[in-house]
Amino acid sequence: MDQAFDQPVCKKKKLWELVAEKVNAKLRESEVTDITVKAYECDLKWRNMLATYRKNAERAKRLGTTGVHWEFFKAMHEVLGKSREEIEAQRRAKFSGTRVGKAIASKRFTPILPTPPTTSTPITTRPPQDILQLYMELQERKMNMWAQQKALEERKIEAINNLAQAISNLAQRNSTQTKDGH
Repeated sequence: MDQAFDQPVCKKKKLWELVAEKVNAKLRESEVTDITVKAYECDLKWRNMLATYRKNAERAKRLGTTGVHWEFFKAMHEVLGKSREEIEAQRRAKFSGTRVGKAIASKRFTPILPTPPTTSTPITTRPPQDILQLYMELQERKMNMWAQQKALEERKIEAINNLAQAISNLAQRNSTQTKDGH
């Protein structure tokens, strides 16, 4: 479902619902009937696995793949471990027929570069990729927290609905017993 998830405008919730349906079908095929997964759980699990993969990919860059002990790393790396050249080629292919792509190809644009600092004292900064990695990790954590908060709110709503149903059932039983004279 990579292409569906890569679309700039799509309903991710619907896609995760399809994923959950597929996972539940596989569970039923395996005769596992006491477990069902929900769309938000699949989304959250994917985000967590993606974060774990990224941490292990960084570790693999530093120490080599023998330094990575996560059991899913090899499978995840086969899917996500594209080289920079492959990613750049994909990006160029996406833009090739667009106005932005044509402008870039004809070099009729001026890139916006950061303004150099005006202070004369040297500033120790992290390399740009570290800052980007830190930012990406922060965004990942925010998304995970949001997904967890959403899951909690959905559980609260479910509990409130269950409580309302129980109260309604009790009220119906009481009114039935009163009418019958019991």
